[in-house]
Amino acid sequence: QVHLVESGGGLVQPGGSLRLSCAASGSIFSINTVHWYRQALGKQREWVASSPSGGITIYADAVKGRFAVSRDSAKNTVYLQMNSLKPEDTAVYYCRYQTFWGQGTQVTVSS
Repeated sequence: QVHLVESGGGLVQPGGSLRLSCAASGSIFSINTVHWYRQALGKQREWVASSPSGGITIYADAVKGRFAVSRDSAKNTVYLQMNSLKPEDTAVYYCRYQTFWGQGTQVTVSS
């Protein structure tokens, strides 16, 4: 069983930045791919990024150049750095590892 916990969400003005964290139980991130998704109110969940360990992270076109995934294997944590945030980035953000999902963290971009 894997337990994922996201954190770092909040309210930020347009153009601002946030860093989300996805902490996992067990040493799994160092050898496996972690994914980020988001779901805006009333919309379907959409894929944001996929980060393979030791590989190249790929991003959705909507966030490419603004978001970046990193990982700290010692802390078994994956981060999603979000810069130049836009109101349309407002959503609940989730991380996923295989079939396991975190509970999500709310990001609101508003002035």
